[in-house]
Amino acid sequence: MSVLSKPYFHDEAEAFRHLESVLWPEGPVCPHCGSISGKHYDLRKTRLGLRKCSDCRKQFTVKVGTVFESAHIPLNKMLQAVYLMCGSKKGISAHQLHRVLGVTYKSAWFLCHRIREAMRDGSLAPMGGAGGVVEIDETYLGRLEGQPVDPRKHPTQYRNTIMTLVERGGSARSFHVESVSIAKLQPIIRENLSREATMHADEWVSYRSIGKEFAAHETVNHKAKEYALGTVTTNTVDGYFSIFKRGMKGTYQHCGEKHLHRYLAEFDFRYNDRIALGVEAGQRAGRALSGITGKPLKYNPINSEQI
Repeated sequence: MSVLSKPYFHDEAEAFRHLESVLWPEGPVCPHCGSISGKHYDLRKTRLGLRKCSDCRKQFTVKVGTVFESAHIPLNKMLQAVYLMCGSKKGISAHQLHRVLGVTYKSAWFLCHRIREAMRDGSLAPMGGAGGVVEIDETYLGRLEGQPVDPRKHPTQYRNTIMTLVERGGSARSFHVESVSIAKLQPIIRENLSREATMHADEWVSYRSIGKEFAAHETVNHKAKEYALGTVTTNTVDGYFSIFKRGMKGTYQHCGEKHLHRYLAEFDFRYNDRIALGVEAGQRAGRALSGITGKPLKYNPINSEQI
């Protein structure tokens, strides 16, 4: 049976039951007071998914306290969006979701950002423990918003700078940085790499001195057309960039600078839960749903900075 033929993708009551099984495996939990009492009042005949806490006396559904809170799109359609975003290697545009789900473009756009927030991993566990290899590189994307084009200046001055760390055979972690200077890159590397890690990078000056702080530091000289010295290479992180750029340029086409960190979280999430690591699209969607709690987003058309 196709994953998209599951009942919870087509019936909202089933969607509530599915989300409750993911977030409340031991039974309903009040998001207001944390009560796990089995005495919560069942008001689902009044409204889909509605319950009332027997302790604090407040009403709630499984959506309260999650990225789906206050969303007016039917829950089964939001679950479809989660699956489509998780199953599309280079992403799916808000315009495509707007057509597939039958919702307005504005609703689809904001739903995409809700799901990207669910994908965001707050874990800062060091990468490369036990001598693992971590490849580091940076790339540029687009032109900074509001920045005039001056042909006399180097084009990288007008682009968003992204640095990504990829543990070989493992996960990726990406950052939107102001520049590729020592002051901007080295603190991120120190915070995210284990001292036992083997660091692979190119010849950029920001990596030279900090490499001494780790178990090993190997480089390839891209300026000399050198891309691999045995197992020393940055080809893995460059492969990540190729997927990221094809998605950003081919699927999304435009990204506001203030939202770039969420797009990075989306591509990191899919890379970290990829098929090569034994994670199928359905499992990936389940992992995204497990990250929706504690991240409520509410649309404010007057001050969109809040999202």
